Amino acid sequence: MLRDIQLQQGAVFEVEKLVPASFGNDLEALEAAQVAVALCDRSHWGRLQITDSDHLTFLHNQSTNDFKNLKPGEGCDTIFVTSTARTIDLATVYVLDEAVISIVSPNRREYLMTWLDRYIFFGDKVKLQDITDQSAMFSLVGPQSQSLLAKLGVTSLQDQPQGTHQEVVLAEQPVRVAVGSGLAIAGYTLIMNSEYAADVWAALVAAGSVPMGDRAWEQLRIQQGRPTPDQELTEDYNAVEACLWQAISLNKGCYIGQETIARLDTYKGVKQQLWGIRLNQSVQPGSEIFHEGEKVGILTSITQAEPGYLGLGYIRTKAGGNGLKVTIDQAEGELIEVPFLQRDRQPLE
Repeated sequence: MLRDIQLQQGAVFEVEKLVPASFGNDLEALEAAQVAVALCDRSHWGRLQITDSDHLTFLHNQSTNDFKNLKPGEGCDTIFVTSTARTIDLATVYVLDEAVISIVSPNRREYLMTWLDRYIFFGDKVKLQDITDQSAMFSLVGPQSQSLLAKLGVTSLQDQPQGTHQEVVLAEQPVRVAVGSGLAIAGYTLIMNSEYAADVWAALVAAGSVPMGDRAWEQLRIQQGRPTPDQELTEDYNAVEACLWQAISLNKGCYIGQETIARLDTYKGVKQQLWGIRLNQSVQPGSEIFHEGEKVGILTSITQAEPGYLGLGYIRTKAGGNGLKVTIDQAEGELIEVPFLQRDRQPLE
């Protein structure tokens, strides 16, 4: 079993956690993600499958990106939002021949199943299925990911666009491999039946990847600037403020939250934006952020990042941007760009 192999590799599991919190090598794994290859078990992330003849139209109408132009074997990021464009979750979607698979955050899996089901109306040919428990999902993270897969005989996805995916044979098992690590670092996402997970994991480690626990993934998430539900993605912020333009289409037609997003773009109505914040000491998420004695924002996440600490937080647009000096409690900080966030919309085609 996968868990047995991970325990042999030094995995530590926290109570009620389905994936390793750490392999006792967090610094090594973080370094591997930057210069080599880290391997992270993301099986606790939700995998929702949408099938039947209206599956693509349904997802097109319920989220922010354009799916009608995607073909099987392609994929993209998209955002589930409320009618006022408040963020529910950032998802990654892969288009198959007769289905789509949506990768959602661990704490949004059940919520989104219920939320999406509400929008299936009489006559809609759409079926929803949560396939999380029957499957497993890993991420290869790092610049040597492509070379590692080539060692294992997988070369067909080399130099392909983000979201491109196909089923391959890996460790003598069928595995769907997709371009993209889930972060703004080169890599791949691998999805397979849970019964094949142990064989695939063992093969990836034997090929040279460094196991990474969930704690290191969380640190990397903050350093990269990927927003997550209940911290950066909440009812308090909309998708444009979260700087997720890579997952938003302005010319796809109507969808939930479309009017609000279009209005924000047309009238330049973005009152706050998400930023990285370099800090000289730790502070609590939820703390107020100040510039020259005036409150300008809220800290949403923080992690250690040598030297010092790195946080994410929403900052009032009028206060300034990159390089702005701020204080949070007794800590001093400076706003910085982080690679995952995209502040400017894609040009209209």
